[in-house]
Formats: sequence, structure tokens, C-alpha cells
Amino acid sequence: MKKNNTALAQGLCRCHDCGRLAQIPISDALCVRCSCQLHARLPHSFQRTLALLLSGTALYIPANLFPIMTVTRLGVGEPHTILGGIVELIHSDMLPIAMLVLVASILVPLLKLLGLSLLLLCVHFRWQVNAKRWTQMYRIISFVGRWSMLDIFMISILVSLVNLGGVAQVIAGSAATAFGAVVVLTMFAAKSFDPRLIWDVQK
Repeated sequence: MKKNNTALAQGLCRCHDCGRLAQIPISDALCVRCSCQLHARLPHSFQRTLALLLSGTALYIPANLFPIMTVTRLGVGEPHTILGGIVELIHSDMLPIAMLVLVASILVPLLKLLGLSLLLLCVHFRWQVNAKRWTQMYRIISFVGRWSMLDIFMISILVSLVNLGGVAQVIAGSAATAFGAVVVLTMFAAKSFDPRLIWDVQK
């Protein structure tokens, strides 16, 4: 990639709100069309993404170790972790649903954390990579993140359907909060990351 072909190399930046091209401001400046703050790159993108990613990684562990829900039947409670719930679904001959929960609740958040980590490492260590493919990876990470809330949706449905007035009850566990926080934090991390940083480090 030739750096002189980029807008940044030619002293131009795009308004994040209206898309108007403008000269890169020497100091704080506003877009003449919509009065948005002009920045050549998202301010503190790397630091903000790193902070959100570390927070999501820290919460990913309790999200998988602690019970995500407790099913109480006739006063007897049986807590289930995400992995325990998958095993229970397999034993109940519901393999397709178990695989769906495995992918959406364990693999997708984990791969998203790893993918964002690789993007940050690429920018920090100035790896010479295929920037187009890495940008496509970022787009995939940003797109699939919204589909990681399967367990939270499942708990919400079970709580409303299985509450039988003391005979059976479903109670969300502490892992549900941690898992929901992981999904939200990784979504914000993907939103905070500026993929143009990948192109900036290429020679």
C-alpha cells in the first residue's frame, strides 16, 4: 500500500457524522457542515479498546465458571453453568440446541476476544499484515457480536414460561450478569477500535 494514496497522507480527514472531507485540524476544530469535532482517527481508540477488552476478558472467566441459572423443582434447586447446560442438553437428545448454545455462548465470545487482541497487537507492534483481510476480520467481529446473547435470551424465556407458582422456578445466576457484561463490553470494544489504524502501520 502506498501511503501517499491515503487521505491522511494528503492532509485530509472525514467528518464522522456527515462524511464531509476537511483539512486535518492542527488543533480542535469543528466540521463546517454539522459542527462535529474533527479527528483524523478516533481519539484514544487503542487505549479505550484495550481497557474494554481487558474488562471483558476478566469477566469471561466467572461467566463460564459460575452458575448461569438455577432450576428449582418442588423446592430443590439445581444450578447450571453454561457448559453444564450444554452437557444436559446433549443428554436430553437436543444436540442441535446444545451446539447452538456452545457456538453462541462460548466460542463466539472467546473468538471475539482473541480477534480483538490480535488487532490490538497488530497495531501496537506494527505487524506487516494483509490489511484488507484483517479489516474483514474486524468487520466479522463487529457483526457477530450482537448474536452472543443467546443464554440471556434463553433465561428470560425460561423465567417467563417455567414459573409455575412454586412447583418449578428458574432463577438467573451470577454468571448471567457477567456473561451479559462480556457481550456488552466486547461490542463497545469493537465499536471503539478504529480499523484505519491497521492501515497506518503498513509500509
